[in-house]
Amino acid sequence: MTAAEQPVRFLLVDDLPENLVALEALLKREGLHCHCARSGEEALELLLVNDYALALLDVQMPGMDGFELAELMRGSERSRHVPIIFVTAGTGNTTRRFRGYEAGAVDFIQKPIEADILRSKANVFFELYNQRRQIATQRDSLAALGIELQATDAQKNRFLAVLAHELRNPIMALVAGLRLLERREGTGDVAEIRSAMNRSLSHMTRLVEDLLDISRIEQGKISLRHEDLVLQDVVTFAIETVQPTIDAAGHALHLQLPDQPITLRGDHARVTQIVGNLISNAARYTPNGGTIDVGLRTEDRWAKIEVADNGIGIAAEQQGRIFDIFAQVAPDGRMNQDGLGIGLALVKQLVELHGGRILLKRSAPGEGSSFEVWLPLTG
Repeated sequence: MTAAEQPVRFLLVDDLPENLVALEALLKREGLHCHCARSGEEALELLLVNDYALALLDVQMPGMDGFELAELMRGSERSRHVPIIFVTAGTGNTTRRFRGYEAGAVDFIQKPIEADILRSKANVFFELYNQRRQIATQRDSLAALGIELQATDAQKNRFLAVLAHELRNPIMALVAGLRLLERREGTGDVAEIRSAMNRSLSHMTRLVEDLLDISRIEQGKISLRHEDLVLQDVVTFAIETVQPTIDAAGHALHLQLPDQPITLRGDHARVTQIVGNLISNAARYTPNGGTIDVGLRTEDRWAKIEVADNGIGIAAEQQGRIFDIFAQVAPDGRMNQDGLGIGLALVKQLVELHGGRILLKRSAPGEGSSFEVWLPLTG
């Protein structure tokens, strides 16, 4: 229950129990909660632990009278803003009223009390109190929204900076390649230059495709094209798509596939993305000449795909963030801002769209990482 939904509390202070009963009966209604005190001291104790929309104080009480209680309330930070209405059977002369207003009263009511007048005046303060609570709740909500927007804006700025950094290299490579082609047209270097330009263009295309995929998933615009898949074929095809990256780094890839076909219902292109991204990440975060292991097997009604490497690994304190979009791992196993940091976030969302789950099985700086993807088998 939010603060704005809680009952409105008001305080009645009178040394005569019958007066308290009568006042409570006059004001009682749904949404109001009455607290009663038979002395100024008892009232102060209640004021220490409760917030009140209104306090009705009897003026003539033995010991601490209503005026003294009001002065103490105004001297306390917690209760100084509680509206006070004095209820008195005594005379209403100017001097007496002046003392009451000086003590902090907003009104005087003479006994015998006219019920409608009391309710009308009290309801004004109950409504004001409710409005203040609603404003406070809205203020807190706006403050929380402001913090969230600041975080989103910071993430957007970070993303744009990272994107600019990541796209700069392939764009510069394409520009350099075009200039080389102009100077070396007709020589034997043309094929190599075009190959390098194609690699840069492929890299840029992959970045844009990943960005579009993340955007589509977050907007709920990706629909899987389900078909019967043989996972061995999908894994083999995924390896083919990232083989140039593996070869360029001189990695050794070990593949373990079962002889019996493993079938499931899924989107061939998206499952290829899942496996391809994991292997591509393994190649990227493994120093040249490393080892990548890819395995496939079944457990109960699940297919398990495992991709392991002996690369840089991930620091323990960073492992909880690796599936966050734009999170990146530096050579020391910590997060940095190289690359878009989309790969694992995309993989996680694609796996979950297939009703599966992805886990970081193990990882440690300098020892590599191992990821497991679990996908439900065909029923």
